[in-house]
Amino acid sequence: MDAQTCLKKLEYVGVLAFATVDENGAPQIRNISAIHYEPEAMYFFTAKGKAFCKELMTDGRVQVLGYTKYKEMIRLSAKAVPSPETEQRTRIDTIFEEQPYLANVYPDDTRYLAGIVFEITDAEIEYFNLGVNPIFREKYIIGNGQITFKGYTITDACIGCGKCVKDCPQRCIVSGKPYQIQQEHCLHCGNCYAVCPVHAVEKRG
Repeated sequence: MDAQTCLKKLEYVGVLAFATVDENGAPQIRNISAIHYEPEAMYFFTAKGKAFCKELMTDGRVQVLGYTKYKEMIRLSAKAVPSPETEQRTRIDTIFEEQPYLANVYPDDTRYLAGIVFEITDAEIEYFNLGVNPIFREKYIIGNGQITFKGYTITDACIGCGKCVKDCPQRCIVSGKPYQIQQEHCLHCGNCYAVCPVHAVEKRG
């Protein structure tokens, strides 16, 4: 798996959930399908008058989520910015060509008056597959995206008692000095953190 394959899978999903926060800090989610993909970028269309556009212009942070029929979750965390003004018309035309239904929503030149295209070129992508055993998760970046580390890790305070191994639903903890969590198979459920008698398990991030 890699970032480009994740973007291709999102393209196959088609309709994606875009999450932002409003001016009051309340979560907002929209389903968006007016999207154009390139190997290391995503472009999407919305209307300038929508609250979604206002939130993107004010803050820009967005999470994009897609879920495939194979139980794969793909989450993209990024900052969306408007495409340059000189590229707006071309970007809009490309998206409308790829999504013909949009012409019924914004016919003729109304698309240029009402619409704006945002782009995501720097992002963290998380791939999480619940359809395999053990589960598999990994992170990738496009552009100048930054990877954030989550989940748990076992420190040198580990005494090797094995309680974390016994209570791990994915059996992704292996013995050693200290024991180690196979991060690519970890659910981030926190069982190891909860049962460790010497508090040798720490949260990451």
